[in-house]
This record gives sequence, structure tokens and C-alpha cells, in this order.
Amino acid sequence: MTRLHQQVRLMDMVFPDQTNDQGNMFGGAALAFMDKVAYLTVARFAKRGFVTAAVERTDFKSPVLVGELVDLTGEVRSVGRSSIRVRVNLHAENLLTGERRLTTQGEFTMVATDRKTNKTPLPPVPHYQLEPEEYTTNVELVFPGDTDHRGLLFGGRALALMEKAAFVAASRHARCSVVMAALKEINFSSPIHVGELVELTARISSVGRSSMRVEVQLWAENLTNGDRRQATKGQFVMVAIDENKRPIKAPEMKTE
Repeated sequence: MTRLHQQVRLMDMVFPDQTNDQGNMFGGAALAFMDKVAYLTVARFAKRGFVTAAVERTDFKSPVLVGELVDLTGEVRSVGRSSIRVRVNLHAENLLTGERRLTTQGEFTMVATDRKTNKTPLPPVPHYQLEPEEYTTNVELVFPGDTDHRGLLFGGRALALMEKAAFVAASRHARCSVVMAALKEINFSSPIHVGELVELTARISSVGRSSMRVEVQLWAENLTNGDRRQATKGQFVMVAIDENKRPIKAPEMKTE
């Protein structure tokens, strides 16, 4: 039976310091996002360390604007003896209108850092499964600057990542500006270590007049052995607002 793999997906907002004077995201900022996704894709797939050996081709099809969401996915396209080629797609999405477009596409060649000592063959090219539409997923890598002196992720950093996931899920549902009104039932069940991948899933669980309750789960994954565990979960209350920052009616939840 063929095992299906989940795509690595990274989402972030484009802020003014990532753009030029015309409000367009720098190509270097886009490449930095794409390189991170390429690394996470191969590290999760092969459970080994990798470095970028080459960027074969990058096509910039349209600009990404300040305030837009960047949504990147990575897929393994071919596997060699010690190298893997990854295709990374960067989509830009206007969270208010829902307009979505492919803006950048690139091919990255990643090489295993232990290729001189580890002769174990790399896994074959995987088959990927589709993400459920009702979920918003996002991955991040835990860097030393995100952790305390013991190498454990700060709780505040975890909450910031969870709030971002809740913001994206609520914005996609309401297609208007949203703000956080409350945190509810935040539970930290396992520490998260430097170098681990964190994957967040967010979904709308209920809708009031102007509020949306978003359930967010944060999973930690050891990239060297694939160990995966739920580390944090919580509920965020997000409120739909108009251009005058006043609450407005939120769309009802979709029914089957």
C-alpha cells in the first residue's frame, strides 16, 4: 500500500520591511521563504540534514504586495544518490477578497550533509495527499532565538504562532478584517525543542454574531526520527470588524 505524505506548507504575512518603496515584496525575501520550505520538505521526508546546493530556476510571475498572505508549498520531484530536487510554489492571497495567484515558482537542489559517511539510499519520490479544506495548516522551524537557555521554545512564541494561524483561518472565513478578542483553554502538554518542526492546524469551530471561535493545535516533530506529538492546543476568539474597527456580522459556518 502506497503511503501518502503531507505537503510542507508555510504561511506568513508580508510586512512593510520586506517590501520596496512601491509595496512589492523583495525577491530575496521570497527566496528566503522558499529556501526554508525546500529545507523543511527534504528534512521531514528523508529525516537527515540537508543544505541548499543550487537553485535551478526561479520564475517571478507577479509581485506580492504588502499586507498579503504568502502561502508556500514544497514537493519532492526527484531523488538522487545524496541529493533531492524540490519544487516550491509561492502563492499570494488577499485575505479580504480571497484573490489567490501563483506568484513565484522555483526548483531547489538539496544535498545531504552526511553524504560522505551515510551511504543509506534516500527514500523514493513520495505521493502527496490533499489537505482537508476545513483546516488551515502551517509549519515553522524552531530557531535558537525562539528558545530559552535550555533550548526550549518560549510559551509566548508558541502563542504568537497559534494566534497567526487563528488569524488566517478567521480571515479566510470572514473575508474581512479580524482582531483577537480572547484566548481560551490554552494547554501546554509537551516542551518543544530547538531544531524541531512545529505544525499548526486551525479550524473554525463555532460562529456567533460577530465572533468566531478557532481551535488551534500545535504539533512538534523531530526531523531526525519523525517523532511527532501534540505540544499545545487552545481556542482563540476572533471578531470580524469593518473599516471603522466596529464589530460586524460574521458569515455563518458552511454546512455539508
